[in-house]
Amino acid sequence: MFMRAYQDMVYSTAARLSGDPSHAEDIAQQVFLKAWEHFDRIRGSAQAGGWLKTVTTNLSLNHLSRYRRRWRFFSEMGRAADAEDEAGELPFAVPETLLDEVEGQERQARVEAAIQQLPTHRRVPLVLYHFEAMSYQQIAEKLQISLAKVKTDISRARTALAMSLMQ
Repeated sequence: MFMRAYQDMVYSTAARLSGDPSHAEDIAQQVFLKAWEHFDRIRGSAQAGGWLKTVTTNLSLNHLSRYRRRWRFFSEMGRAADAEDEAGELPFAVPETLLDEVEGQERQARVEAAIQQLPTHRRVPLVLYHFEAMSYQQIAEKLQISLAKVKTDISRARTALAMSLMQ
């Protein structure tokens, strides 16, 4: 019962951060193994959901940090291309009613799919900011990158998302 109550939240958090459904499954499994180890402490606790979300976020980031060298390499390689991009502004106005005609579940699926298309160095800060409610400073510290890079990556991720959703 405990696992069923939180399995969707754990999996969706891991999937958003990892960007890979199979990695998200592995992370979710690790989360619930940790939950089992601490079951006496979290069973019936009002903070169980928050604890699981924190553990999921941390394990997802740990998973990504295993590939940090590769991530940094591609991130730095992409900087040259990013320098040619605009400062994150869309070349067109995004209508406020962009997804108004799309029903809740379909809208969520389109947004989730668009998020998964983002490169890791943009997806992770965006997810941490918008879905995990972390501040720019917290994200910079967690990912060990500069505050300016966090802001730039989130801005560019928003631009890419808007452009993807317009298609």
